[in-house]
Amino acid sequence: MRLIISFLFLLVLNTTAAQPKKELTEQEYSELQDKIRFSMNSDLDQGLKYADQMLQSENNKHLAFANAAASYLYQLKGDKATSDLKYALAIKYLKKMPESDEKTKLNSYINNYKGLTEWKRGNFSRALSSYQDGIKLSAKIGDAIQIIKFKSNIALLNEEVGNYQLSIRILKQNNNFLDKNENLYEKDQFQNSKSNMYTNLGNSYEGYYMKNQTKRFLLDSAEYFYKRAITFSQKFTDNKITAKLSLGNIYFIKNDYQNAEKVYYDIIFSSKQNNNIGILQLATYNLGDLYFAMKKYDKALVFFKRVDSLAAKEKLKNNNFLKSNYLQAKIYNLKNEPELAYKHSKIYLDAYEQFEGKLRDEAVEVNYKLGVENLGDEMLDIQEKYKYEVFWNKALKVFYVLLVVGIVFLLVKNIRDKNKAHKKMNALIEEFKANLEKKEIELPIEVIEVPEPEDISLKKENANLTIDEAKENKIVEKLLALEEKLEYLNADFTLTYVAKKVKTNTTYLSYIVNKRFGKSFGEYSNELKINYVINQMITNHLYRKYSTQAIAESVGFKNAVSFAKSFRKRTGVSPAQFANNI
Repeated sequence: MRLIISFLFLLVLNTTAAQPKKELTEQEYSELQDKIRFSMNSDLDQGLKYADQMLQSENNKHLAFANAAASYLYQLKGDKATSDLKYALAIKYLKKMPESDEKTKLNSYINNYKGLTEWKRGNFSRALSSYQDGIKLSAKIGDAIQIIKFKSNIALLNEEVGNYQLSIRILKQNNNFLDKNENLYEKDQFQNSKSNMYTNLGNSYEGYYMKNQTKRFLLDSAEYFYKRAITFSQKFTDNKITAKLSLGNIYFIKNDYQNAEKVYYDIIFSSKQNNNIGILQLATYNLGDLYFAMKKYDKALVFFKRVDSLAAKEKLKNNNFLKSNYLQAKIYNLKNEPELAYKHSKIYLDAYEQFEGKLRDEAVEVNYKLGVENLGDEMLDIQEKYKYEVFWNKALKVFYVLLVVGIVFLLVKNIRDKNKAHKKMNALIEEFKANLEKKEIELPIEVIEVPEPEDISLKKENANLTIDEAKENKIVEKLLALEEKLEYLNADFTLTYVAKKVKTNTTYLSYIVNKRFGKSFGEYSNELKINYVINQMITNHLYRKYSTQAIAESVGFKNAVSFAKSFRKRTGVSPAQFANNI
């Protein structure tokens, strides 16, 4: 009896296993696509289950998409080997499809998932290549929706490597293009796209501010776009969480700690409910950072330790983990706990060198590829771009030839200009050395102050700009006395200030300087400052090591730019070049 039951069980099992795969309808295929995409921001395991359902089909198109999506999902789970295997399978099934618009569209989807996968691995240049290839494929079939996705991803890549202005420009172009093509979207799909677009714009403005913290208006722009993103995210939990978290960061930067704290706690609660570990780790780090800024160090440590715990458990040793250890090292240093301070500083430094080194390399690659294949203005007219592609290729070759010729010409001119500048600089150095030697053997001239009568009227002198020679000599002597005291190094060494010092008015002082020195007061003042710098550079080796900004401030210039301009006019070279060639 037992043998009969076992035989029947095996028969049923074999029959089940041998059943042919089910062919999905186009509606089922489309629904599974959407389910897979939405699961990527929340439940990766559920996304893989949807991909497995699609893999039950015999259609090569379905199998290619399912494997491409699974490749990205496995990468998100940290399984690189399986991710690579799934991508290879996606390409295998894609190649089995006959040439058609449908195949081109699917190929663009696969490029998108490949780009996202490479991005997660930190290979930004490879990700950019995938997105650029994807745009070309989508342009061939006029798939505006997919082009918008690729352009957004390229903008975010630029943000990642610090090209914030370019990112903002691309996103604004993309947003306008999205509005013009609203009719291509379902209502919810359009709302979702607008939500993502506004969040990305907010991120770019925030990043741009962090790089240029004097431009506070960038924070207001970021706050505006995050609030717009929240408005469009009412039906999309993950989008809403991301936008709210970013808005919390703006409150934090603006020192609105109360609102920032409230937002971060809300995000932690929401991300736990939605099992979004990445956002949970980020919000946890932000709370720790907030308490660190508020000098609540023990409370900050609680959250930083949670960040480290999540990093170890979920393999999320990312930038949040890096910054967490940096701040922990600072806290333990303040608490005078050297062993723990050393431990966390070592974790930070070891990870930082690897993280920043790779980021620099990727930034160079991304900028190189953007320079070679600039896609910033490509979008509005897809067909026209390809209609004239042959013509523009020829024009580009001519441009490159002219560019090379231009560069060679500029290099030759630059070498000649440098030689002239060096000759001028060397002559100037010899002149100053000779003056120094002469001064060493000369006796100092004593300037005697002569009291002036109190009742001199300057009204008549102002009318005809004449002054007796004795008076004029006295003013010049006082000017020379101010030079001896190095008064001209002060930032307030102005015409008005000096006129008061030598007890005359600005009109006469300007007249005398022009008459005796052959230049305006401003030129006279600048020349004194520049001559002082040249003298110091020749005689003081420490002075040569100062930055241009420091030297400018030391002689009373308002900024390094105006100083460098005056210095180059006098010497023919920059301050740094002058110092290096002495």
